[in-house]
Amino acid sequence: MNEIKIAPSVLSADFAAMGSEVERLEKCGADLIHCDVMDGTFVPKITFGCDMIAAIRRHTFLPLDVHLMVINPQNQVRLFAEAGASTITVHREACGEDLKNVLRLIKNCGAHCGVVINPDTSLKEVYDCLDMCDTLLIMSVFPGLGGQRFIEHVLPKVEEARRIFDAQGIEKDIEIDGGITEENVRRIKDAGANVIVTGNTVFRSKDMAATIRNLKTL
Repeated sequence: MNEIKIAPSVLSADFAAMGSEVERLEKCGADLIHCDVMDGTFVPKITFGCDMIAAIRRHTFLPLDVHLMVINPQNQVRLFAEAGASTITVHREACGEDLKNVLRLIKNCGAHCGVVINPDTSLKEVYDCLDMCDTLLIMSVFPGLGGQRFIEHVLPKVEEARRIFDAQGIEKDIEIDGGITEENVRRIKDAGANVIVTGNTVFRSKDMAATIRNLKTL
């Protein structure tokens, strides 16, 4: 199985001190920085755009994992790639029939690409593009708000995706995002996920380094 990576979401960080927050994550052992971009249309909340990604890039050498929760993501891909995104993931639900073209665009812009599915979207909806992706991101909460409870019924999708990749003999990241804690992370990793996105669990911990270490090794 692929290496376990911890990708804290800066959605839970102090936005007024984002540079120092990101530097702290790097010092405490994070593997990626997960950046949730919300447009207020695909999801109700608005977070930040490509200028924030560029600002974060100046404070860390870690890969920036940019999750676009936006409509018409093809209009934003180049801007985020140029700002320093290492991986750009887009929602199946937002792309419709253009999904493959959006994934190709991400690759052409020099970033790794990934597809995201919501908790109520079947894995079958992305069967035809899994070979194009570096990452499959499975949402374990409905996107748009932090602090939600983990949705257990997404775990069979994680297991199915890992079986598909293993049967093909290919190494791809399966990322899971939402409601992940030190109490449930073992089940999630056992299902086959290897990139763990978590916000409040890391940022609200008394010892960030210990929490990241526990999430990786539990």
